[in-house]
Amino acid sequence: MLFYWSIATVICVALFALQLASGARGIAILKDVQLPQSPRTWPTVSIIVPARNEERDLAEALSSLLNQDYPALEVIVVNDRSTDRTGEILADFANRYPDLQVVHVTELPEGWLGKNHALYRGAQQAKGQLLLLTDADIVMHCSAVRRGVAYLQDHQIDHLAMTPVVQMPTPLLEAFVVTFMIFFSAYVRPWKVRDPNSKAHVGIGAFNLIRAATYHRIGTHEAIRMRPDDDLKLGKLVKLHGHRQDVVQGRGLIQVRWYHSFGELVEGLMKNAYSGADYRLSLVVLATLVTLGFLAWPFAAIFFTTGPAQLLYAAAVAMLLLTYADAARSIDARWWLAPLFPICALLFVYIQWRAVYLTYRTGGITWRGTHYPLAELRANKL
Repeated sequence: MLFYWSIATVICVALFALQLASGARGIAILKDVQLPQSPRTWPTVSIIVPARNEERDLAEALSSLLNQDYPALEVIVVNDRSTDRTGEILADFANRYPDLQVVHVTELPEGWLGKNHALYRGAQQAKGQLLLLTDADIVMHCSAVRRGVAYLQDHQIDHLAMTPVVQMPTPLLEAFVVTFMIFFSAYVRPWKVRDPNSKAHVGIGAFNLIRAATYHRIGTHEAIRMRPDDDLKLGKLVKLHGHRQDVVQGRGLIQVRWYHSFGELVEGLMKNAYSGADYRLSLVVLATLVTLGFLAWPFAAIFFTTGPAQLLYAAAVAMLLLTYADAARSIDARWWLAPLFPICALLFVYIQWRAVYLTYRTGGITWRGTHYPLAELRANKL
């Protein structure tokens, strides 16, 4: 039985590794894309930043936005009911940068998630032809916006997402980021999003650049007001309405210090670990079986099998380690942390099931101090 399972494992892992490796090479690294030398007319861009209790990272992130080398830019920060020093930091920046627009939200309307409502409020005030939706902890190179806009124009697309480089303080957290990216890529298939005939779609909270006309045409954040995975579902709306979409790698252009501890990581992923499966327990069970059977078990199987089965499992492990190393290279992470991959895969399963348990135990999710009922979350289907 183990021998036949080892055959199935090595075939599935080979297909998995090949798809990820070939797909990743179809995604452009934006800093390596040659910008046209001829003069162009730059559309106005409105950067919209939702900020709730972001005192730790806001100053550095906001400085990087206000110092972009883009000729037609407005920056709008929505202070979403912050209880820390976020308001003071924004007041200081507003004194030094008179063009900075700060919107203060003191109450959350019923039927809205806080971040989604903050982005919606910012978009209502925006005057740009393009909207750049980003997070309050994203640090951008001064050319990031200009390069993103040039790519969007040159490829005649309506929505451009960009992946950030993620900085993590410990080897385990760094390895988890790479593992998360592998799982995300396998689920989303970002290399397919530019294909208008594919249902594949993507959205990335760090950098969602979208035409304002497209944003309003697809229904704005009102259409996804109760989606914790709003960035991804924004991308789905773009594809559902027949607009063009693409994704690029932001290595060397945008970065984020994602989480500072394992506890922060677990807490931070609680909000969308179940929503990503559309609150369907069957999908969580399927994802768990696939992860355990094909991505974690081979690392143990090489110690519990002999002969041809052991060799096949060893081949599967080698392919998984190479897949990890290739993914790490793409985000400037350390490839030699690859042996941590099975541990991170198990952590991913733990986080997903913890999210399921807490969602049912509390009747919803709690995000940034606000509780959202499961019935309302499920009602916002897309």
